[in-house]
Amino acid sequence: MAEVTVKKIINAPIEKVFSTWNDEFADIYKYHPGLSRSYLLDQSPAFAGLGAMRHCVMNDGKNWIREKVIRVVENKQIVLDIYEGTMPLKSAVGTFNFTKINNQKTEVTMIMEFTPKMGLIGKLMTPLMKSKFRPMLQSLLDSNAAYAESGRQVNQTFFAR
Repeated sequence: MAEVTVKKIINAPIEKVFSTWNDEFADIYKYHPGLSRSYLLDQSPAFAGLGAMRHCVMNDGKNWIREKVIRVVENKQIVLDIYEGTMPLKSAVGTFNFTKINNQKTEVTMIMEFTPKMGLIGKLMTPLMKSKFRPMLQSLLDSNAAYAESGRQVNQTFFAR
C-alpha cells in the first residue's frame, strides 16, 4: 500500500476543526475544491460519526467516490474507507489526525493509504499517483482551514496543481 501524508496548522479550536470533518460530513463539498457536490447515502446509518456514508461527485461531473467512516475518536481522529468509485484505486483509506496546539490552533495531519488498480501497471504508476495526490490533498487541507477559520466556502475548482 502506498502512502501520502500532508499537514496543516489551522487557526481555530480543535472542536471546531473536528466538527467540519465529522458533524458536517455530508457537506464536504463546501470546502473541498475538487467536488461539485456531496451527500449522505440512503443506507447511511448515521448523519455523522461511525458508520456515516457519503457520495462525492468530482468537478468533472463524471468521477465519484463513496466513503464510509470506519473510526472516530472525538477531537482526535477520523478514518474513512474509500470503498467504491471511478478513481483508479483498488482500495484507499484516509486518516485524519487532529492535534491541539493551543486553544486557537489545531494541526491536522492527513494520511492517505492506497493501492492502485491495474496490477503491475498500477504499481508502476504509484510514484506518479503519489505526486498527484500530495498537492490535491494539501489543497483540501488549505480549503478546510479557510472554512474552519472564517466559514468561507470554496468555489468548486479543480485541485491546485
